[in-house]
Amino acid sequence: MSVMRKALLGVALAAAVVLGAGESARAVGHEADLAHHGHVSLWQGRVGVLLVSENHGPSDVSQATVRLSFSVPLAGGQTLPPTCLWGSDRVVICRTGALRAAGAVDALALDLRTAGAPDEMTVDIGTLWSDGAADDNPRNDRHRVLVLATGDPYVF
Repeated sequence: MSVMRKALLGVALAAAVVLGAGESARAVGHEADLAHHGHVSLWQGRVGVLLVSENHGPSDVSQATVRLSFSVPLAGGQTLPPTCLWGSDRVVICRTGALRAAGAVDALALDLRTAGAPDEMTVDIGTLWSDGAADDNPRNDRHRVLVLATGDPYVF
């Protein structure tokens, strides 16, 4: 397993331990407002995602992960960007990198094949882990997008 994949797995496992232990993010002592925006397109058995993650503050976040869940299975054997890993045949988890208060990270682009040629799909986007920061505005980091197989970008 590559060093990057081990680090991503460690972040996901740390999030699960913190959430499983019942420790609230508020107890950690910092607050951030994470947001994910971009667009999703579906055409001829391919799904494209462009994702930008931001932090509206007030605290910096040293690391966060975002989960993209697809309503249809994705084809196996695909290579993901180095900051991402497979959660299942319908889930991709990506590391954002450090998010400074009032800052954004470079856009993440995914071009994936579906396990067929669906006419439509839904994509759920949401923060999986946010370095223990409390986020009192989760509306801008959780989205459900219905995407029709037109090739048009559906913005979130």
